[in-house]
Amino acid sequence: MKPTAKKLILGLLLAREGEPLSVREAINACALFSITENNVRVTLVRLSSEGLIQSQGRGAYGLGPAALTTASEVSHWHEAEQRLRPWSGGYICVHSAALGRSDRKALRKRERALEMLGFRELERGLHLRPDNIRGSLEDVRRRLVSLGLETQAVVFLATDFDAERQARIQKLWDGASLNKRYVVEREKLEAWMASADELELDVAARESYLIGGQAIRQLVFDPWLPEPLIDADARHAFFTTVQRFDATGKAIWSQLNTMDNAMPVAAAASPLTSGTVQ
Repeated sequence: MKPTAKKLILGLLLAREGEPLSVREAINACALFSITENNVRVTLVRLSSEGLIQSQGRGAYGLGPAALTTASEVSHWHEAEQRLRPWSGGYICVHSAALGRSDRKALRKRERALEMLGFRELERGLHLRPDNIRGSLEDVRRRLVSLGLETQAVVFLATDFDAERQARIQKLWDGASLNKRYVVEREKLEAWMASADELELDVAARESYLIGGQAIRQLVFDPWLPEPLIDADARHAFFTTVQRFDATGKAIWSQLNTMDNAMPVAAAASPLTSGTVQ
């Protein structure tokens, strides 16, 4: 699917890892996806007014305060495996029933934060996930709040659910579907890399951005479950393939930059470009 100017610009900025993006670089990169210069300029103005980007000198932009928190979370996708620890059977729980649902903006931010850390709703206002995230409970609470969870939410650890709830907990995540997707998506990435040299450079750049973006988004929103809820080996194989694909895409965009002064950009469109920054 062709990205919008908004999605592409935010993805380009995330790939810069703090370096500013010039208007000309944005125009050149967007042109690969048939996005007009006028569209790019209008989008830059809108993103600036929304606080998603901010000026960094004449004709250049960086990520703005409204995007930085999510950008920080997303940019660490390649460290996801390092954030895990062995699971002892307990769960991290978030109780938010007292916060209400009438504030739609706050609700969207709350749900996004919970989704990004793999929480699922067991009962109305009670979300949980396996306690296999490295760090303290307070570390998890801070990550959730930084992503949009209200500070009034109750975050705690729980074990020894009754048999009926334990059975429902096991159904919150579809481990079989996750395992299948790890295998299918890995095979797709491997097949593309095997034939990438046969593609025209601009085609390879476009496809690497789109295909890599989908793969990285899958990792960012993966619940990162422990065994036996998923096949950790299949996930690891997919994870390492995505890392290789990202490096391949970066090399392609770097080559394109050398040829036509387009901006080098990571192979993957980050989840920033898929609607997680609101």
